[in-house]
Amino acid sequence: MKQAQVTPWNGEGFNSTLRQGNITHHEYIQVGKGRDVGLNQIALFEGKVAGGNGEQVLSRDVYRLGQLFDFFRMLSFYFTTVGYYVCTMMTVLTVYIFLYGRVYLAFSGLDRGISRYAKLTGNTSLNAVLNAQFLAVFSFITMQLQLCSVFFTFSLGTRTHYFGRTILHGGAKYRATGRGFVVQHIKFAENYRLYSRSHFVKALEVALLLIVYLAYGYIEGGGFSAVLLTLSSWFLVISWLFAPYIFNPSGFEWQKTVEDFDDWTSWLLYKGGVGVKGDNSWEAWWEEEQAHIQTLRGRILETILSLRFLIFQYGIVYKLHLTGKDTSVAIYGFSWVILVFIVMIFKIFTLSPKRSGNFQLMLRFVQGVTSIGLVLAVALVVFFTDLSIADLFASILAFIPTGWLIICLSITWKKIVRRLGLWDSVREFSRMYDAGMGMILFAPVALMSWFPFISTFQSRLLFNQAFSRGLEISLILAGNKANVDT
Repeated sequence: MKQAQVTPWNGEGFNSTLRQGNITHHEYIQVGKGRDVGLNQIALFEGKVAGGNGEQVLSRDVYRLGQLFDFFRMLSFYFTTVGYYVCTMMTVLTVYIFLYGRVYLAFSGLDRGISRYAKLTGNTSLNAVLNAQFLAVFSFITMQLQLCSVFFTFSLGTRTHYFGRTILHGGAKYRATGRGFVVQHIKFAENYRLYSRSHFVKALEVALLLIVYLAYGYIEGGGFSAVLLTLSSWFLVISWLFAPYIFNPSGFEWQKTVEDFDDWTSWLLYKGGVGVKGDNSWEAWWEEEQAHIQTLRGRILETILSLRFLIFQYGIVYKLHLTGKDTSVAIYGFSWVILVFIVMIFKIFTLSPKRSGNFQLMLRFVQGVTSIGLVLAVALVVFFTDLSIADLFASILAFIPTGWLIICLSITWKKIVRRLGLWDSVREFSRMYDAGMGMILFAPVALMSWFPFISTFQSRLLFNQAFSRGLEISLILAGNKANVDT
């Protein structure tokens, strides 16, 4: 059986073509090579190839070939090399641009105004333009009745992340995929380490955009229309969040889930140190995830891209019942005062007792008084002002993206933050965010693990009937003993 492998870097072929050389390719059908069939192995391989294509975009060879080729050969060159990854990245960027545009329309009230103007003038094409733009992501659900659509959408995120990151920072590297046993259960923490920044963070950002749009946007037709218009985007969110656990053997088996939670908490709380690897410590993994930010150009681009998170706080604070119809800049400035106050409270609660010396009792007393004072302050504000419970949840939607912005900027300008003595606080702040994201992912997995038929259905879905039956028999024979690795 014939199988071809894509090479992430093809510099020799480019140089030979530039020198008017010819390259021959010989395939031997009798010779085959084992290829990755597990989700993690496939993701690592696709990340390696996507990063290599990103380096090709930055190379002088591709630039020179682009100058020398005629139009038709240029088309062939584009679609057989980097063009596939450029189109993939543009597809995902279209989703982000469109959702941020809809959120802007929702905050500004222009969506309601456009719909009213369309009704007055009888111009239904305006509404069609607002609603039909979701067709840009319609390809995500063309095969929604099969899990192949979940896999395709997840792979789309993999290629986009590694290709885009290489475009911004360079530094594509070889990623060992291995030839592991396909039916081996992958721990929750391992999946989180591999997909946290490439899929989970981006999926939660899209989910936040959808929630804000549904909360503040104007949709002709009510809730049913809202569901139909955002269905494809929610499908993208679910695929990026839960595909690693859907395709994980024994991913919804209760005993495995309990063991995964213990392993996850141990990894999250384990302190880093000299020689400690990212597989054993969250702190070491967190430091490794920042290694790609090296150049001034990359830092500037990261800063510009991170500023998009400010739209949530800026838009939501003017939608609170507390602010009414006041649109002054002072309202936005006051929201930053509240945010600084929240950060200071967080610093008090995360202060290490070891550094406080003989004042541990005083520290606990201050933390207790702060907790009581915070609860009383919130209760008094809700009782004596127009601040409602809905406003409190809206404030969470506003401040969470701003907090992530602070983390991103701190990581980008790491040296400056270290000199200011704030790096330890940023690290603990980031740990809290990762803990929250982990719980958002783990809660549905744990809930579905309660029902034994879900694990059985997953085994039938991933494996053939004979293997699934053998797996069920092995679990029965294991009884109450700890489950063996499968």
